[in-house]
Amino acid sequence: MNAPKFTTLGCRLNAYETEAMKALAAQAGLAGAVVVNTCAVTSEAVRKARQEIRRLRRENPGARLIVTGCAAQTEPGTFAAMEEVDAVIGNTEKMQPDTWSRLAADFIGDVERVQVNDIMSVRETAGHLIDGFGTRSRAYVQVQNGCDHRCTFCIIPYGRGNSRSVPAGVVVDQIKRLVGAGYHEVVLTGVDLTSWGADLPTQPKLGDLVMRILKLVPDLARLRISSIDSIEVDDNLMQAIATEPRLMPHLHLSLQHGDDLILKRMKRRHLRDDAIRFAEEARKLRPEMTFGADIIAGFPTETEAAFENSLRLVEACHLTWLHVFPYSPRPGTPAARMPQVDGGTIRARAARLRAAGASRVAAHLAAQQGQRHAVLMESARMGRTEQFTEVLFDSDRPEGTIVPATITGHTATQLLAG
Repeated sequence: MNAPKFTTLGCRLNAYETEAMKALAAQAGLAGAVVVNTCAVTSEAVRKARQEIRRLRRENPGARLIVTGCAAQTEPGTFAAMEEVDAVIGNTEKMQPDTWSRLAADFIGDVERVQVNDIMSVRETAGHLIDGFGTRSRAYVQVQNGCDHRCTFCIIPYGRGNSRSVPAGVVVDQIKRLVGAGYHEVVLTGVDLTSWGADLPTQPKLGDLVMRILKLVPDLARLRISSIDSIEVDDNLMQAIATEPRLMPHLHLSLQHGDDLILKRMKRRHLRDDAIRFAEEARKLRPEMTFGADIIAGFPTETEAAFENSLRLVEACHLTWLHVFPYSPRPGTPAARMPQVDGGTIRARAARLRAAGASRVAAHLAAQQGQRHAVLMESARMGRTEQFTEVLFDSDRPEGTIVPATITGHTATQLLAG
């Protein structure tokens, strides 16, 4: 049987869901298809999705081409209008076995070409479908999906729906199986991870989940949490940062900007000082803590002074790993109707932010000279420290193991060890 080919665009959660779709398609017996799991986070992401679909059609002229993911959910008409596309499947439908069974049984005849329903009506997430995914060393576990917030620049709630949480017991059982299968590190993922638990009985917090995992899965060597909203961090998560060495000292923060007026226009729930206060407290509790962050350059109405506040935030929060997003308007969002910044200015500011990030990376790498680290090997000669910094070795190490290493130097982006 000619197994379907899957292409994933966008976030780690999309990659997780692609693994689930592979299993569902195999169980249904779907053959001779190409599946594109799209991203909608920016207009550029949608443009790239269309470009990828056209490329895949050229390379697979006889294949049946299915488009799904966030861009398919938010703009089904855009993809249905493409002559290269045979079917458009929504984010809820892509995780349902019946969808793949219908596609396998009768791809064109009785199957609706566009299967995209109201994502806001969904009340549960499909985190139980697969036991994580990743390399042989690290597994990712979806514990949450969707978002209840409505930031003015963001289309994602309309692609993912409202926040839904996977119950703690399901998560713990998943992680026990992953550890039993040989994984040394697990990463908790979600769209708005710090909202985990709000829709569950007793409304537990993310920190409660972290503490429960570490208590009930004592053989788990390393636990990571992906992008968080620092204003929603709870007391138990701070306690875990302070007292649990198996919780890795690396947090990716959804900051978006460093200027209070822009943050208000973004409809964020924190101000500049909130971000700085959180970073200072986390580093006080865990001095080796490193931070990544999402920052948008050129948000509508952003002045040079407002942008400078974002630049200064990089130093004020001791940020190391920056994800810089040049602002692009998403139709249907409030920010798209605000006065826009010139494209050239946006690109120049994004470049300045990236340069500031590169400077912070260089400082972090230099500070590791002579330091000892426990490195999780992702390949024979490359692994990552507890702070998620890449380390290159000059000889082979067993993939998937955690090895001690002394840092002997660094390149522009990686540490070196003997």
